[in-house]
Amino acid sequence: MEIWHCFIGQPPMADISDVLTLARLRYQACESPPPNGPGIIFFDEINPRLIELLRTTSRHGTERVLAIGLSQAVMKSTGIWNLLRAGASDVFAWDHSQQPAAEIDAKFEHWAMIDEIIQSPLVQRNLVGQSAAWIRALRQVIEVAKFTGSSVLLTGESGTGKELFAQLVHTLDTRQNKGSLVVCDCTTIVPELSGSEFFGHERGAFTGAVAARNGAFALADGGTLFLDELGELPLTLQAELLRVIQERTYKRVGGNSWHKTNFRLICATNRNLIEEQSRHRFRLDFYYRIAAWTCRLPTLEERREDILVLAQHFIEQLRPDKPPEMDDLVRHYLLQRRYPGNVRDLKQLVTRMVHNHVGSGAITVGDVPEEERPYVDGEPDEWNEDELQTAVRSAIVSGASLKDIERTAGELAERIVIEEEEGNLRRAAARLGVTDRALQMRRAARRSNGNH
Repeated sequence: MEIWHCFIGQPPMADISDVLTLARLRYQACESPPPNGPGIIFFDEINPRLIELLRTTSRHGTERVLAIGLSQAVMKSTGIWNLLRAGASDVFAWDHSQQPAAEIDAKFEHWAMIDEIIQSPLVQRNLVGQSAAWIRALRQVIEVAKFTGSSVLLTGESGTGKELFAQLVHTLDTRQNKGSLVVCDCTTIVPELSGSEFFGHERGAFTGAVAARNGAFALADGGTLFLDELGELPLTLQAELLRVIQERTYKRVGGNSWHKTNFRLICATNRNLIEEQSRHRFRLDFYYRIAAWTCRLPTLEERREDILVLAQHFIEQLRPDKPPEMDDLVRHYLLQRRYPGNVRDLKQLVTRMVHNHVGSGAITVGDVPEEERPYVDGEPDEWNEDELQTAVRSAIVSGASLKDIERTAGELAERIVIEEEEGNLRRAAARLGVTDRALQMRRAARRSNGNH
């Protein structure tokens, strides 16, 4: 693996470059701008130039970029947290370790293992997306699934992919002779039968119990137990589960013997369990037993750049032999639409469009179900300034100047449209209201100034 490195500020200690060249990974000093791929930025102070360089080189956290202070003194600044927000994968001082180069190598090799899994067919065929928010969530889940045995709490709105993430955790679990993934939908648990569902029962324990039966905790022994929509459990059932989750022991309904079980626990909910606890609808002691590690899955609104990629993925699933393309109007429609049901909502819409589609040409607006077509009254679509205002406010709080905000907003608009138009600068320029020449000149000027 080749890692680039560059220095921001005063010239570094002479031995840093020499030490890096002796490390196992291959390092190259870079000119401005740095190349794509993983890299290191050495700095002697935290300033807007460093923040902007981190944003561009890390592609808002998608690429692995390490920020290393040239001394312990620079690490005392509260701005360290801004480096992580800008996309740094980690931040520390060069002299905080006796073998900094070995530590750097270990981090990049570990990160490379995680990113290799993200690019594997296992993930690419099931958990589609390349947005920064999606990559961050995948990295977090792979980290805990592959390198720990911790319980996992997945949170997020309905339709964001929590069950797919649970399956990924189970698949990546490294236990030998691993058992099955047992799924228990807490919305279907009847309180009167919950004991039998969770713990099983002995023969004759109640009317109709003609034979002994294993419950979810027994079935998950040696494997993984996935409690979906855990937030729907009433307080009484939460109390019943405390011991088995903590001690991994339970009694069957109608039995006197304690049984042991060993499982990895994954829970999922679309509720905010901390807020539920403050409203006395969720036990705090239960929360801390299930939330050894938590991951919030992003909404589709937070990863809108994945919409077209997901839509094409669903089309290929539905028409694997000859998947049709989408024409520009359909692509624009999908990007403008809101998805309260998140990815599940998008999948249902695309499925109906594909079912309406006839012929070998591209999917057109006539394939959009009539009830899904936007109402147009002749006025141009209005855009909502609320989200932009929130982003600008956050940038100001982070210390960004007006010039930084104007430049970043313009570059972001260009990048989004160029990505949506798959690199076609003519179409991108038309949507941005500029000429092809003007767009090309803006991009060339940015490259000459050291920005991507």
